[in-house]
Amino acid sequence: MNFIEKYKKYLADKYFIWSSVLSLFLLAFSLAVNFLASVYATGRQSSHVTDIILSNIPIYDVANIFVYGILALIIFVFFMLLLKPEKIPFVVKSTAAFILIRAVFMSLTHIGLYPNIVESDIDVFKGITSGGDLFFSGHTGFPFLLALIFWREKNFRYLFIFISVFFGTIALMGHYHYSIDVLAAFFITFSIYHICLKIFKKDHQILLNGI
Repeated sequence: MNFIEKYKKYLADKYFIWSSVLSLFLLAFSLAVNFLASVYATGRQSSHVTDIILSNIPIYDVANIFVYGILALIIFVFFMLLLKPEKIPFVVKSTAAFILIRAVFMSLTHIGLYPNIVESDIDVFKGITSGGDLFFSGHTGFPFLLALIFWREKNFRYLFIFISVFFGTIALMGHYHYSIDVLAAFFITFSIYHICLKIFKKDHQILLNGI
């Protein structure tokens, strides 16, 4: 089945259309909640705390990788979903759940950034790490979520696991996250994935088998 025939098939399926539209709505809603949680947490951030890793490594200027790396990942996933429309509902809904749950965690924890962070000249950086919205690391968790979703496709699994570990390392090198933000991301994301398997069961079946 070629690209055009695949889209004709999926666009003719009412459930797929409804589920895809709903997934985009949930994503937009989660991003709005995430923004409000970030503003809330940053406005109430406390002073920093010591960290077994950050206290013992120098600060590296890795802002370009931190910012543009995650943007490149988002663009890559966007085009991958365009080529594989059967994966859109589950991936987008799982991403929305990930963002929404992370927003809840951010609202509960308001620890300030580790001191002496390298100042970046990239304006968008301020929108990625603004202060008290640190727990847990989205840079680490999001690619790990993708690794779990695409676990049966070994090339994507290993790619996303590598990206997750790489971004976690970059976050620590730049002192953008505490070590617990990075480490906890793997465990929380694993739980989020299994919650999504239960809630979005039909979408997961479409992701695996198509319609």
